[in-house]
Amino acid sequence: MSDLPPDPFEQGLATYAEDLRAGRTTAEATTKTCLARIAALDPRLGAFQLVDGERALAAARAIDALLAAGTDLGPLMGVPIGMKDIIAVDGLPTTNGSLHPTEDLTGPEGTIVHRLKAAGCIIVGKTKTVEFALGATGVNEARGTPWNPWDAHSHRIPGGSSSGSAVATAAGLCGFALGTDTGGSVRIPACFNGLFGHKTTVGLWPTDGVFPLSPTLDSIGPLTRNAGDAALVHAVITGQDVPMSARLEGLRLGRPTSFFFEDLDEHVSATIEAALVALTAAGVEIIDVDIPEAVERATLFPSIVPPELIARLTPERFAKIRAEMDPMTALRAASGLEVSAVTHAAAQHRRVQLEAIADARFEGLDGWIAPTCPFVPMVIENLHRPEETQRALQSSRNTQPANIFGICAATLPIHQFGAPLPVGLQLMAPRGADARLLSMCLAIEPVLGTGAAPDLSSFQA
Repeated sequence: MSDLPPDPFEQGLATYAEDLRAGRTTAEATTKTCLARIAALDPRLGAFQLVDGERALAAARAIDALLAAGTDLGPLMGVPIGMKDIIAVDGLPTTNGSLHPTEDLTGPEGTIVHRLKAAGCIIVGKTKTVEFALGATGVNEARGTPWNPWDAHSHRIPGGSSSGSAVATAAGLCGFALGTDTGGSVRIPACFNGLFGHKTTVGLWPTDGVFPLSPTLDSIGPLTRNAGDAALVHAVITGQDVPMSARLEGLRLGRPTSFFFEDLDEHVSATIEAALVALTAAGVEIIDVDIPEAVERATLFPSIVPPELIARLTPERFAKIRAEMDPMTALRAASGLEVSAVTHAAAQHRRVQLEAIADARFEGLDGWIAPTCPFVPMVIENLHRPEETQRALQSSRNTQPANIFGICAATLPIHQFGAPLPVGLQLMAPRGADARLLSMCLAIEPVLGTGAAPDLSSFQA
């Protein structure tokens, strides 16, 4: 691995921004480094659906010229990024993770991409996704499943649906990547790849130019190395400043007394408890909170998401393409054909009620804290066993409640507390409180750390 250039973002986006402005690096040099790492590692990792090297280098040279001329576009200027392949980018195809053309449903490049380009970000390519973003494991038999970089010997699930975005960021192939989160699709792959992931409040980040899996629940968010990187991205996208002044002493976090801490594997359970002990020692108050409504995710999610996907595809189009779809995605989507209008409307009514209930459950608390996923990433080869398949489908068990409650959430990596594979700690906050959520994460991160990057020595082509 001696000839593999080092990850230019190992120390985070803010450090890179300082180096760029101090003349210690250039956008072109950094983009070349990312492309070199992609060339060396991605043949095995399979994070990218498409790499746009020539245009990325042209954009990088333009960024360097602007900076040299005295034009500073802000903290994300010159950062190469990955874009989940359900997000439209002018001049690039959008597959939506499917073999069947559905670019018409995604539409033209939207507001998010416009804002990132205006901030000086350089799109190096489109990252792989679960087909139509419907799937928590990251497996896509239609277009391929990225390799989780935390195990070079066994192909483990990368988490979905933003699988490629997570793998690309964890392997240092880009500065950060965008994902989407409808039932956990940012937080799950972030958790399984040892990253920070931010599920934004629905409606806070514009979703035009993004494949509409579920207009009710869809949100966009970043997968980053740390909370500081996510805070920078959020500030650029929304214009919201993220306060850096959150204190741990007196921070009150609710620990759910049911559901979230049930059915955890031993590595997750032990690691979570160690992290909570560390936070308590640092002055955080961990307070029991009852959130019995979390179990309703099992009925509400399938009553909302699959029928909304089928409505966008149309039943006729779905019938035409089903045979060439990923089998598990097709099966989950097909369930939407059986959901009646009454059932969907009732689920929507209950979802609105849950938003108000969640507001009440946050009373006196700054947030809720829980494991992000109930197990460490599983070996894909084992998923042919029915019991393992059923277990894998529980990847989104702890993430879906935040979606149906309409709140924001983040996952922080905590495998550094002794787990052999990545484990995530989920922090949830009231809807619209994204800046406050990120501020809390910034305060918590020095106590928990960000963990080491995966060993990539066996992945180089």
